[in-house]
Amino acid sequence: MRVVQLPRCWVVCVMLLLSVVARPSDAQGAPTTLRVASKAFTESVILAEIATQLERSAGVDAEHRAGLGGTRLVWDALIGGSIDVYPEYTGTLLDEILSADSAAMTSRAGLERALAAHGVGMSEPLGFNNTYAIGLTEARARALGISRISDLRNHPELRFAFSNEFLSRHDGWPTLAQRYGLTQTNVHGLDHDLAYKALQSGAIDATDLYTTDAEIRRYTLLPLQDDLQFFQRYDAVLLYRLDIESRVGATAISSLRRLEGRISASQMAALNARAKLDRVPETTVAAGFLREAFGIAQQSSERSVPRAIAARTVEHLWLVGTSLLAAILIAIPLGIFSAKNRKLGQVVLAVVGVIQTLPTLALLVFMIPLFGIGGLPAVAALFLYSLLPIVRNTHAGLSGIPSALIESAQALGLPRGAQLRLIELPLASPLILAGIKSAAVINVGTATLGALIGAGGLGQPIFTGIRLDNLSLILQGAIPASLLALAVQGLFEISERVLVPRALRQHSAE
Repeated sequence: MRVVQLPRCWVVCVMLLLSVVARPSDAQGAPTTLRVASKAFTESVILAEIATQLERSAGVDAEHRAGLGGTRLVWDALIGGSIDVYPEYTGTLLDEILSADSAAMTSRAGLERALAAHGVGMSEPLGFNNTYAIGLTEARARALGISRISDLRNHPELRFAFSNEFLSRHDGWPTLAQRYGLTQTNVHGLDHDLAYKALQSGAIDATDLYTTDAEIRRYTLLPLQDDLQFFQRYDAVLLYRLDIESRVGATAISSLRRLEGRISASQMAALNARAKLDRVPETTVAAGFLREAFGIAQQSSERSVPRAIAARTVEHLWLVGTSLLAAILIAIPLGIFSAKNRKLGQVVLAVVGVIQTLPTLALLVFMIPLFGIGGLPAVAALFLYSLLPIVRNTHAGLSGIPSALIESAQALGLPRGAQLRLIELPLASPLILAGIKSAAVINVGTATLGALIGAGGLGQPIFTGIRLDNLSLILQGAIPASLLALAVQGLFEISERVLVPRALRQHSAE
C-alpha cells in the first residue's frame, strides 16, 4: 500500500501557523489582566461592565468579555482559568451548578466551601434578588382569570415558550411542571429576548421572566404569584477565582467587594431599562451607575460605528483566514491520501463527514476545555468545519482524472511526486479551488457564532442587537458579514481565472 508523504513545505507551514495562531488577547498566560465575563443577557453584561470599570478605576488592568452564552459555559470557563470573574445568582449556584453537592445546600458557609473546592470565591449579595417568574401579558391574564402559577392547571391549551436553559435546568420547567401539576404540551424553547416579542404579538401565552427585566414594564406583563414557593432567592453575587489575589493583586478583590449591597432591585431594573428600552450602551449605563453610586467618573470607551465595524471585520477576517489556511494545509494532503489509498480514504471521508454534521454551537463548546474561550477555540472549530469540502473535492478531482493520462505519465518515467505535482494536481485544481471557496464562504457565516465564546467578530453586534432588540446593531454585523461572503466568493472566482488554465476551466464547467 502506498502512503503519501506530506511535503516538507506543508509541515513547515503548519508549524508556523500553530506558532502564531493565538492572538495576544487570547493568551492564557496574561497573569496581570483581570478577565471579567458575562452571560448572554443584558443584566449580566451590565453587572460585569460595572465590575470591570470599577477595577480599572482602582488601577487594575481589567477586560470584559461580554455575552459568552449560558451558565455552564461561563462556569466551566471560570474553573478552567479562561476567565477570572463573572456575575451569578445564588439560586443558580444551588439548583444548577452545585446541585449534586448536598453540603452547599445547608448554609452560606457550606456554599462557600463547595465553591472553594473548585478554586472559586463569592462576594456577599450585591443587594437584589432576581428570581424567576412565569409571566403573561396583563390583558391575557385578566381574560383567563389567571394570577397564580397554580391557575395554569386549568388551561392546558396554553402555548408556552421558555428560554432553552430554563427548559433543561433543575430549577426550570420540568421540575416546575411536576411541582404544580401542569399538563401543557405545547412547550417550546426560544431565545429569552425573542420570547418577549412573541408574547406581545400573541404567538405564545406565557414565558419565563427575570423579575428585574425591563420588558415587564415595557410589554405590560404580569409575573404570576409563585403560590407554592417553587422559586427560591436568586441573590446576585460575583464569583471570582481565588488565585486572582496572588496573580493580579489584593486590590482586585477589594474592588469587587465595594459592590456588595449597593444595587437594589429597583436600581437594577432601571439600569436594565436604560440599556434595553432607552438603547443606551451598556458601558455608558455602567459608567452612569458608578458616577452616581461612588462618584467615579469614567471616560466612555464607545467607538464610532465605522471604527467598531472595522474592528469587528478585522477580527472576523482573522477567524476565517486563520482557520481556512490551516484547513488548506491539512485537507489537501488528506484528500490526496484518500484518493491514493481507497480503503483508508473512505475512512478519512467518513470522519470529516461526521464532523460536518455536528451542531456548530456544540463543536464550539467542545473546544473550550482544550483551548479556553476566545479566538482559538473558534478557529479550531472553523478549521474542522472547513475540512470536508476541501478533502472531498481534492479526492474527487484526483479520482476523476482519466486513467489514460496517468498511464501516459508513468510511461514517460515520471516519479510519483512529479506526476502528482505536474499533472494530477493541476488537472484537479478546478475542483480543489471550488472546495476551498465553499469552505471559505461557510466559514464567513459560521464565524459569527464565535461571538458566543468570546471570539469577537461580526457576530458580536448581531447577538448584542438581538439581545437589546436593536435592529441597527444587528445590521452592523449582518450587512458586513454578507458583503464579506460575497467578496470572498468573488476573490476565488478571480483566483480561479488566474490559476486555472482556460481549457481546464471549460472542461470543469462541462
